[in-house]
Amino acid sequence: MPTISRTTKAVLAAGVLVTSMGVIASTATANSADLSASLEPAVLNGVDGGGTALVSVRGTRIDIAMVASGLLADAPHAAHIHFGADARHECPSATDDSDGSGTLNTTEGAPAYGPVRVSLTKSGDTSPASALAIDRFDTAPGGELSYERGHIKVTQDVAKAVADGLGVIVIHGVDHNHDGVYSGTVGSDLDPSLPTEATDPALCGVITPQD
Repeated sequence: MPTISRTTKAVLAAGVLVTSMGVIASTATANSADLSASLEPAVLNGVDGGGTALVSVRGTRIDIAMVASGLLADAPHAAHIHFGADARHECPSATDDSDGSGTLNTTEGAPAYGPVRVSLTKSGDTSPASALAIDRFDTAPGGELSYERGHIKVTQDVAKAVADGLGVIVIHGVDHNHDGVYSGTVGSDLDPSLPTEATDPALCGVITPQD
């Protein structure tokens, strides 16, 4: 797995500071938790990368700072917080490859992590309606993603699920054929007008309470 660069670490440290400041300024709320996620390669999809996310829940507000490396460079990477009451609250395993293709698409991973509940866009709407708002997601310049956003409003049930450690972060976008762009003849299970490479899971991590 590639080592996260010094620049990436600096960005993450800045995110920690911003998150900490938000914690100090906040008042006690029904949902109050500081959590993190270690982002690891999604099984079967050939990604050699990793990352870290820090998440703060205060009431129905979520703040997040996230860095990752080893992604397809200069391509939009949709990223979401997933949660489903019937999900396993974990990242997928190879047994979730239900069609036996040897790769994992988003739908196949859903029993593990559940549906999209928060779209981690850079601006504008963050609801599930923006799950494929490709023009508003980070493009991972040089293969490195750096994302920070605060005051993301969510529903009470989503806030509680994340605070309870049931949320899962998934970063999408892979390069199965190693040609440096999203391509291929197989369409995405989410939007057939896109290649499956654009939406297949790349990195995944369960959001867990910090010690």
